[in-house]
Amino acid sequence: MTDVTGLDALGVTFASFMNLGLGAASSAASLAEALEYRSFWTAETVGPEAFSVLAAIGATAPSLDLGTGVLALQLRTPALVAMAGATLQALHPDRDILLGVGISSPVVTQKWHGAPYGERPLARVREYVTLLRECLSGESISFKGDFYEVSRFRLGVKLGERRPKIVMGALNPKMLALAGELADGVLLNYLPASHVRWSTEQVRAGTAERTDGGPTIYAYVHAGVCERADGIDLARRDLFSYAVVGAYARNFERAGFGDEVAAVRGHHAEGDREAALGAVSDRMVDAIDVMGDADRVRDTVRAYVDAGVDVPVLMPLPWGPDRMAVIEATMRAAAGRT
Repeated sequence: MTDVTGLDALGVTFASFMNLGLGAASSAASLAEALEYRSFWTAETVGPEAFSVLAAIGATAPSLDLGTGVLALQLRTPALVAMAGATLQALHPDRDILLGVGISSPVVTQKWHGAPYGERPLARVREYVTLLRECLSGESISFKGDFYEVSRFRLGVKLGERRPKIVMGALNPKMLALAGELADGVLLNYLPASHVRWSTEQVRAGTAERTDGGPTIYAYVHAGVCERADGIDLARRDLFSYAVVGAYARNFERAGFGDEVAAVRGHHAEGDREAALGAVSDRMVDAIDVMGDADRVRDTVRAYVDAGVDVPVLMPLPWGPDRMAVIEATMRAAAGRT
């Protein structure tokens, strides 16, 4: 577990505003450093490449830990992720490098990148994380599994005692338990604060053989200091796009939104996008994509921490006529610095 937890461990992710460009990432990182945030994260789909972004952010804001949240593991071998993470660690030997990896979705891997999504996701993630940890050790590694095989791989980046940490993106019971068994951290996403305790219980169920207290619990907190009228349609589109993905749909159902998921998926199957969007209820939006004033944003971050999140990672919702102004106001609010 990280040494600093709770509201004092706040991070921020570039994932929600990557379409504003790399200048927006640098501006947000500089503000994060000024506001005493602890970490800066980025996702990766079809926009900026994650490690290039983090290398640039590390130069701009050297006090911040750097995290990927998350990499689709089908698109990079464990050895390549070890090399990239070790490179960042060598550049920032006193910061935590957080290698967030996950099984992603068929849309990202197959449709957008032409890489097979694959079968047996739980077994593949187990093997990937196991091999990634071995590759980070600096020892000569020979490995033969069901998905990966390497012979005498040795990481060619010299590191000190601090090494990159492995964070698993997980939603559902078996993957959460696997994170509890194998990972340094688990990253929760697209869940209301009310669903955190159930998720952490699944993680803890996998820690029986560990003696280190188990993984750090990270969670993306979706929030924006913005007018509801500016964001409600965007919020519905956002949640719709995840409700039609099986793993997220099951997680939404467990979080109490089974009626919404059934309606969204039913209308989507019929080809009625407008009805599917309309089936995303106000209560679902208000629980996951939180919009409001500065106090509401700060209270939302606090709710995740109170529910058991060790490190809340703000995902600013950039919804309004001046999107960078919304991002900055949201970052200030989450940090209690309005």
